[in-house]
Amino acid sequence: MTALAVSALALSACGASSDSAGGSEDGITMGFAQVGAESGWRTANTKSVQDAAEAAGVDLKFTDAQQKQENQIKAIRSYIQQKVDVIAFSPVVESGWDTVLKEAKDANIPVILTDRAVDSADTTLYATFLGSDFVEEGKKAGEWLVEDSAAVDGPVNIVELQGTTGAAPALDRKEGFEKAIAANPNLQIVQSQTGDFTRSGGKQVMEAFLKNTPDIDVVYAHNDDMGLGAIEAIEAAGKVPGKDIKIITVDAVKDGMTALSEGKINYIVECNPLLGEQLMDLAAKVVAGEEVPERVVTEETAFTQEQAKEALPNRKY
Repeated sequence: MTALAVSALALSACGASSDSAGGSEDGITMGFAQVGAESGWRTANTKSVQDAAEAAGVDLKFTDAQQKQENQIKAIRSYIQQKVDVIAFSPVVESGWDTVLKEAKDANIPVILTDRAVDSADTTLYATFLGSDFVEEGKKAGEWLVEDSAAVDGPVNIVELQGTTGAAPALDRKEGFEKAIAANPNLQIVQSQTGDFTRSGGKQVMEAFLKNTPDIDVVYAHNDDMGLGAIEAIEAAGKVPGKDIKIITVDAVKDGMTALSEGKINYIVECNPLLGEQLMDLAAKVVAGEEVPERVVTEETAFTQEQAKEALPNRKY
């Protein structure tokens, strides 16, 4: 699988100039504010960043924000005070970043967004955004369901396990999915609630769905972990996941792919967490003041049960 597909647009990175205070005489110092450790995907993403930093000789200052925006803002301000060379972070939510990003810009420290975008009219506040096209992921999930349900006569009741409220992947995966299923008026989302991207959250919400909505045909989960939690709830209710209730998820981490290979999940759209190497490459360029794409989109695929069986033996995450 190729590494990158980039947009045609590019911009000059707000890299460190000669009067910028660098963090390391021997190499780049990066401050990285991670969302948390809410899922298998996030764990793989963190390891990828840490391993790539070590391989590239980057001095990585790492913070786990525990899924709280205030913790990420605090971490970013700490990195500014430490005069790191570059800051990277995966925003917990889309909005509310302009003030702290302006502080980084005023300190002449470039910022790279990873995995998730921010909702800001001022795109000069960050150098580039590296991550997936979440709308496209939701669209792929919806298109599979449209095709799978083509022969079904009558309503198809869908329950949706949303990601963290306000987070870019939750908003975009919902948008893409809804646009795709509009092609079949029989497909209806009858319940939708956040499971906060966690397995426990997915299980808890699915338990409530099963009590409140007796006729559920499909679960659309914004990530594998919530889908795996939904499987636990479905099995506890005496139903067969993948048969009595079809399940579609996003991520394609090993646990999700294993469930797909066993037929407990029906379809998974991939979201590649291994962004570390690309991040370090972009960091070196923006610190050097080189031009970089304003948007770097990772290329990804999707998996059926048979495809999961083939991919699992060599799966890295």
